[in-house]
Amino acid sequence: MSTERAFDTIVVGLGGMGSAACAHLARRGQRVLGLDRYGIPHEMGSSHGITRIIRLAYYESPAYVSLLQRAFVLWRELEARAGERLLVQTGSVDAALPGNWVVDGSIASCVEHGLDHEVLDGAELARRFPGYQLPAEARACFQPDGGFLLPERCIVAHAEVALAAGAELHGHEPVLDWSAEADGSVRVHTTRASYRADRMVLAAGAWMGELAAPLAGVAVAERQVLGWFQPRRPERFRPDTFPVFNLELDGERCYGLPAYGIPGFKIGRYHHLGESGHPDELRAEPDGRDEALLRATIARHFPDADGPVLSMRTCLFTNVEDEHFVVDTHPDHPQVVLASPCSGHGFKFASVMGEILADLAQRGETRHDIGPFRLARLGAGASA
Repeated sequence: MSTERAFDTIVVGLGGMGSAACAHLARRGQRVLGLDRYGIPHEMGSSHGITRIIRLAYYESPAYVSLLQRAFVLWRELEARAGERLLVQTGSVDAALPGNWVVDGSIASCVEHGLDHEVLDGAELARRFPGYQLPAEARACFQPDGGFLLPERCIVAHAEVALAAGAELHGHEPVLDWSAEADGSVRVHTTRASYRADRMVLAAGAWMGELAAPLAGVAVAERQVLGWFQPRRPERFRPDTFPVFNLELDGERCYGLPAYGIPGFKIGRYHHLGESGHPDELRAEPDGRDEALLRATIARHFPDADGPVLSMRTCLFTNVEDEHFVVDTHPDHPQVVLASPCSGHGFKFASVMGEILADLAQRGETRHDIGPFRLARLGAGASA
């Protein structure tokens, strides 16, 4: 084996969060090594899918909104550095029947943070955006700043910023294990070499339970399927006519986006078929059952998009029990930063999470409020 090489910080996982962390750390003058078990970017984890929703109206909790406001600023800065469009604004819709947490939470976050928004019923929503055909009694919170990111291009842009600032990024180099050393450093063993660093950021998504003992059995990978369907009325599903959405009706919660990047209206269903397990063992290929589940939602609420399926892809959510994030230092090894799982709604935050992870790796603290995301809330025990 070659001589062990040393870095200031090693980042494990180069998806949305890890690539952003590399960019921020490298721009601060850190000697950075980034490692990923697959390519950069890739479609085996949680940071792909052509388009990913970004929204300010956040029904999950108003606590996320200030982070999102900073994320928007950083995405625009990244666009300027990359010289390409990475964020497309369409407006966002959160809809449900009256009294449902999705629409009530969305409105509450808008009110608390003074965000522009409108509350529409199902009929007014259909008049404004005819691709939507929800029940007349449905309520929808429309917020004009929402839209979508181009995840693969975002990862490439962050990687290129990191490389230009001197970082070293390795694809197709899985991490086998790591150890905290007596001198406070970290040693990382991969399929190719061994490395040392003063700090480490673990942002390995669905594989976090394998690499961070406090998350073993706490962070659970779940199979998701994304579908793109040919609209019968394509003019109703363009970025200028169809806002991105989160919807809870008929006992299911789903999300969708206009056609962009590849053909078709895009839709996904939270917790899809409820398939959870080890990320290497979950089914990778979509099938007819996946299509039927997505098509049933389209037929009910977006009938003008109920044409032939054009594409389907799987991705992985990495969930914890309360479906919020985990962003913290390791309870036993403060030189190790844990980032993710994000429970299926994290990519939009990647730009600001990169800043937060760089702060934690360098100083052990950040100016951003990450109190709601600390590990202790989950009762996850410390482990050497």
